[in-house]
Parts: sequence; structure tokens; C-alpha cells
Amino acid sequence: MAEGIKNKAIKGVGWSFADNILNQGVTFLVGLVLARLLSPEEYGLIGIIAIFIAVFNSIVDSGFSNALIRKNDAGDADYNTVFITNMVMSVLLFCVMFLCAPLIASFFNRPQLIPLTKVMASVVIINAFAIIQRTILVKKVDFKTQTKVSAIASVASGVVGIGMASGGLGVWSLVGQQLSRQFLNSLFLWVFAKWYPRLQFSVKSFKELFNFGWKLMVSGLIDTVWREIYQVIIGKFYSPATLGQYTRAHQFGSIFSTNLTAVVQRVSYPVLSEIQGDLAKLKNAYKKVIKVTMLITFSCMLGLAAIAEPMIVSLIGDQWLPAVPFLQILCFSMMLYPLHAINLNMLQVQGRSDLFLRLEIIKKMIAVVPLLLGIFVNIYLMLFGSVMTGFIAYYLNAFYSGKFLNYSIVEQVKDIFPSFIIALIMAVIVWGISFINLPSAALLAIQLPAGVSVIILLCEAVRLDSYLEIKHIALTFINKFRHGK
Repeated sequence: MAEGIKNKAIKGVGWSFADNILNQGVTFLVGLVLARLLSPEEYGLIGIIAIFIAVFNSIVDSGFSNALIRKNDAGDADYNTVFITNMVMSVLLFCVMFLCAPLIASFFNRPQLIPLTKVMASVVIINAFAIIQRTILVKKVDFKTQTKVSAIASVASGVVGIGMASGGLGVWSLVGQQLSRQFLNSLFLWVFAKWYPRLQFSVKSFKELFNFGWKLMVSGLIDTVWREIYQVIIGKFYSPATLGQYTRAHQFGSIFSTNLTAVVQRVSYPVLSEIQGDLAKLKNAYKKVIKVTMLITFSCMLGLAAIAEPMIVSLIGDQWLPAVPFLQILCFSMMLYPLHAINLNMLQVQGRSDLFLRLEIIKKMIAVVPLLLGIFVNIYLMLFGSVMTGFIAYYLNAFYSGKFLNYSIVEQVKDIFPSFIIALIMAVIVWGISFINLPSAALLAIQLPAGVSVIILLCEAVRLDSYLEIKHIALTFINKFRHGK
């Protein structure tokens, strides 16, 4: 990887990781407090609304962000055109969600969803206000600014949420937290990004960006619907308490998997897009991204599955114990998320949004099986089924992205297999510690340092190249941070 690109990637990964850790770390700590003040049923209600917010946000963006990032000569005409398009879409979808609130409440048989849905619908418009500002920062690989924004929004919204929950406002404290977070995030992106829209709409720009972006929009929409449909099924065929337990388990799993996926996607896509014309350089960068990412992912997700019970009991209490098996199964499914993201990013870098869409349709047809198991059998078989379909999806993604770079799936598996074995050994050792008869908090205090120590010792012993790369990146970033660069 060229030195300039490598430095940009290191800086981007460092600040993007800091952004996610700070943002999700504050959200996680706030969530721990709220989980003790609120019930699983209240979390379940917000979990239902989150389904529609996620889907509508995906439609609003319409793949334009990725199209702008990929376009090296994007100018004001492009940004203004997309901003206007995003805002029009967000207002239309806000109206749809607002008017459909009674239908949503009727479908899930929860009348209390009507006012909650009407208020939460405003998140769609608030989020649309800052899509371009966020895209510009991502395109510049400027995650330092986004870290500042996330820090302000996360801390302030956390104070709002905890204050409302302490005042006995129940589920509305979760609404207050999310609305204030989105509002502050959008507000400060405007302040720090220093890009302001003008009334300028280019039909030529719209057609060019939409021609690439609409396939990604449909792909993203399918993927979002499919990720959220698990919550639809649990909310419809099981109790709100079960949905609340699942939502909480998913939030714990997302701390590492989804956030690491977001970091990898945000940094690798603009960086790899810059070298899309040099296949040899692209393959080398691609291999490094995969190996480094999967060592971290395997270690975090398998380790999380091993400490699931003492962690949940000690952090949020016995009332959340049913979330433990959900979390453990989800860890095996979620550990593949970053791998999916990297392979799909390569299709985007190569401009193959058509193949991206085709693969999404095929994968979702396969994924119907776990959903049927959830409806007609039980929730556990549905989650186990999602793990199996995740491996099938990985094969499809890796096969096609690998063809472009002459990087076969066999070669890719060989690259990441040592990391998996090391992480698995660590997880077995950490899980074995849980059989010691100690309070949950004491077990957790032993398991965490033990897991980190085992990973470091094993990686140092075999001189694992992905570990050495992570070590180099960490030291480089610390040096740059120390010198204020």
C-alpha cells in the first residue's frame, strides 16, 4: 500500500475507531443505566419503531452517499442535488410513517405505539439534514471531526435520557434520548463540516449518481429490511418482553461487530476507491484489511460469547438473563458482518452495483428459511438458521469479489483461519473460567484480562502478521496523536 494511502488509512481507522468507541461507549454506559430503570417491554416498543426508522433512513439516502464518495470529481452541483433529493424523500417518508402509526400499532397489537411512532418519525427528517455533511467528511477520511460531533451528541443525549427515566417518563426517555442525539449530531455536523446547501439541482448530476446509487439503495434496503425483519417477527409472534430481550442482546453484540463493520466500511471504501485502477495495489490493501479486521472481530465476538452470562448479570441485572442465549448465538452470526462488508465494498469500488444488487436478492431468498423457522417453530432455531445462512452469504460475497482481484475464497479463508483458531482457543479458556463458583462481577473481572492476555501471548508466540500490523497501526496512531497530527 502506498505510504500516502497507508497513512490516510491509519489515520482514518484510528479516528473512526475512536469515534465509534466513544459514541457507542457512551451509549452503552447510558444503556446500562436505562436498562436498570426501564423494563424489557419498554425496550421492545422502541425496538419495533427502530425497524421503520432504519428502513426509511435507507430509502432517504438512496445510495447517493456511496455514489458521491466513489466520484473523485464530485462538486457543489452534485452535493446540492443530493441534498435536495434527500430532504424531499425524508419529508415524504415522515408523512408516510406519521399517517401509518395506527396501522403499525394495530399490526403489533400495541396501541401505545401510535404516539411513539408519530414523534419518532421526525428522526427521518433530522437525519436527512446532515447526510451530505457526513458524506463529505467520510470522503476526506476526516473522522476526527465526526468523533467530536459524536462525543457531544452522545453525552448530551445520554443526560437527557437518564434524566427523563429518573423522572418516571418510562419509554419516552428512550424517545428523548434518540431525538436529542440525532438533532445534536446533525446540528454539529453542520457547524464543523462547514458545508451549506444552495438551491441548485442538476438533472445531469442526479441521473449520473442515481444510475450508480439506485442499485446500492435497493441492495441496502433489502439488507436493512432483512436485518430488521427478525424484530418484526419477534414483535408480531412473541411478547414485547422477548423482543426487548432480543433487542438488548443485539445491542451488546453490535458494540463490536456492527461498529467494527462501520469503521471498516467508512474507511476502506474511500481509501480503496482512490486506488481502484491499480489491481495489484488494490489486492494487497484488500488482503491487509481482511486479515487485520478479522483478527479483531473473531477475538471480540467469540470472547463476548464466552463472557455473555456474567457480563449481562453484573451489568444490567438478572431480569435480562433471557438475553444471554440470544447474545451467544448472535455472536456467531455477527462475527461475519465485517467480512461481508469488506467483500461488498470491493464490488462497489469496482463499480459493480448491479452484481451487488443481484447478490443481495439471492442471499435474501436463501434467508427466508430461518424466518419460517421463527414463525412456525421457535426463536432459537431462527437465530441458528441465520448463522448458517451467514456462512452461505459469505461464500457468495467472497467468490465474486475475489474474481475481480484473483483472490479466491480458499486463499481468503487461509488468510483468516489462523486468527479464528487463536480466538477460539481464547474463548474456550475464558468460557472455562465461568465454571468457577464466584459472583458474576468477580468472574467478569477475571475473564476480561485473561482473554486479552491469551490473545496477545498466542499472537506474539506465532508472530501472526495481522497482529503485528495492528500493533504497528496502533503505535503509529499513538505517535501521530501524541504529536497532534
